[in-house]
Amino acid sequence: MTDVEEYITDFEGEQKALMEFFHRLLKKELNLADKIRFRIPFYYQKSWICYLNPLKDGQIELAFLRGNELSDAQQLLSFNGRKQIAGIAFHNVADIPVEKILEIIHEALLLDKTIPYKSKRKK
Repeated sequence: MTDVEEYITDFEGEQKALMEFFHRLLKKELNLADKIRFRIPFYYQKSWICYLNPLKDGQIELAFLRGNELSDAQQLLSFNGRKQIAGIAFHNVADIPVEKILEIIHEALLLDKTIPYKSKRKK
């Protein structure tokens, strides 16, 4: 059992179901690497692509680290006051528009593959 899978076992109900769904999609189907960073699961290819953020209201947010560079043609991403990271929060698995989520993930993967991430932090 990986660290991320062990992390997911600590959740219950819909939050656990959502985390299991996204973990299976990102890790098993899209072959992304996973790692616990900042106490939550991150998924990456060349650089970090997205993470699963458990929210206090019982939702799970699928957040994209380069959200500001994504087209958001699906009009699902929300920045919630953040400049770079954009995400989508879900209450249950039945609410997930799988095709639209896959489009966003594939765009994020293409971005990661073709345009190297450059930190905007001041040195």
